[in-house]
Amino acid sequence: MEERVDIATLCVQAGYQPKRGEPRQMPIIQSTTFKYETSDQMGRLFDLEDSGYFYTRLQNPTNDMVAAKIAALEGGVGAMLTSSGQAANFFACFNICQAGDHMISTASIYGGTYNLFGVTFKKMGIDVTFIDQNAPEEEIEAAFKPNTKLVFGESLSNPGVRVFDFEKFSTIAHRHGVPLIVDNTFPTPVHCRPFEWGADIVTHSTTKYMDGHGTTVGGVIVDGGRFNWDEYTDKFPGLCTPDPSYHGLTYTKKFGRAAYITKATVQLMRDFGAIQSPQNAFYLNLGLQTLHLRVKRHNENAAAIARFLKGNKAVKWVMFPELEDDSNYTLAKKYMPNGTCGVMCFALKGNREFANRFMDNLKLVTIETHVADCYSCILHPASHTHRQLSQQQLKEAGVDPDLMRLSIGLENAEDLINDISQAIDAACRQ
Repeated sequence: MEERVDIATLCVQAGYQPKRGEPRQMPIIQSTTFKYETSDQMGRLFDLEDSGYFYTRLQNPTNDMVAAKIAALEGGVGAMLTSSGQAANFFACFNICQAGDHMISTASIYGGTYNLFGVTFKKMGIDVTFIDQNAPEEEIEAAFKPNTKLVFGESLSNPGVRVFDFEKFSTIAHRHGVPLIVDNTFPTPVHCRPFEWGADIVTHSTTKYMDGHGTTVGGVIVDGGRFNWDEYTDKFPGLCTPDPSYHGLTYTKKFGRAAYITKATVQLMRDFGAIQSPQNAFYLNLGLQTLHLRVKRHNENAAAIARFLKGNKAVKWVMFPELEDDSNYTLAKKYMPNGTCGVMCFALKGNREFANRFMDNLKLVTIETHVADCYSCILHPASHTHRQLSQQQLKEAGVDPDLMRLSIGLENAEDLINDISQAIDAACRQ
């Protein structure tokens, strides 16, 4: 596809262009293995001398078509599907980190990612420093160490929906010779283009808006192809020095701009095997075909409901970056001028019991651990997704004890407002 094709066209057509007599719909290649005529043909594939397919744990045609579509949407040079968003963030960082290394992450990230970095990575010998993304540059600079390998953040934080300052963090990261990795799950490439603001690697939990229907768990890593790994050979030996598991092949020399994503595929996916099934990739593609339409509707509904909550006397506060008095309003207009997402946070006046009564009285909005699909749902992060965090960690992650995360779906906005209103009234009466 041409680089400047509109994102709506890319959502529908990128990744797979059938030729004469081929199926119009993207085919599901539900096969573990692929046939070759000679031993030499197979051997060249294993040595990365030829491109092709030999085992689905590494690559599959259906997965690659969907990954190519997402790479086109983000403007990257390549992408790799994973079994979940957690797997995507793990691979994205572990691809350039090893025992003895250090990385920096903003603290206001999804609770599962926080645990991955703060607990599991530490067990693997990778040290992580969590920082306040609103901290001044001098404080962020002080977090860097000689063995720092990357900076990580979320475009819109989960659950706080705080806007990431791309230019600030990309400038600092590049000043220290490390890449910026950004999880772009909430705004999607429809509303936010991290590569255009200096990010080097983008991840997604495709389980969310990209699938959009709550049917398919998955993740993706997209390589921007812009970071010059060879300029920092000592920092990134895995990319810039010979890999003994491929007869001394050096990724940057062999694959150029696609070195990072190629290594993630042929080394990490080979060894860890956290693949997305071709069937799930097919379902994901169905969601991607309407992504540009759905994200707009999610956002419109959320904006209407945020304004309603803002004016309700029972509501203590609302966090939604498109509200003009929100502290992130200016950043949102800069990085996401066409909208943010369908997620917001709010708190009710009263105690935890009152909040529970409110959630229990909702009829259209359901209590779920999920977020960002066609159904509206609500969650209390301190009791659910972030329950493993201490009170101090909750504070650092921007998760107040009374914070509720509300994900607005594709229903009629007025119906949702009526449901929320009656649930508040019912909670007050009980």
